[in-house]
Amino acid sequence: MKQKTSITLSDDVLRDLAEQAGSGDSRSAYIERVLRRHFRQRRRAAEQARDVERIDAAAERLNAEAEDVLGYQAPWPEDG
Repeated sequence: MKQKTSITLSDDVLRDLAEQAGSGDSRSAYIERVLRRHFRQRRRAAEQARDVERIDAAAERLNAEAEDVLGYQAPWPEDG
């Protein structure tokens, strides 16, 4: 469902909007598409930030575990 709203934009922004939307798109459709893309990118950035936090929180434990596993490796034979 769509709702009608009113926004105030500067003349230069309206000119750019008309130019970018072109004749194949209404200004409303163009604004909606741009905003959807913007919101999607912000959600993705927030998800990535949460992933980095989780990785950082586990990094010390995971590094210690990897170091422990490497301790069980047999030494590499010397080149003859």
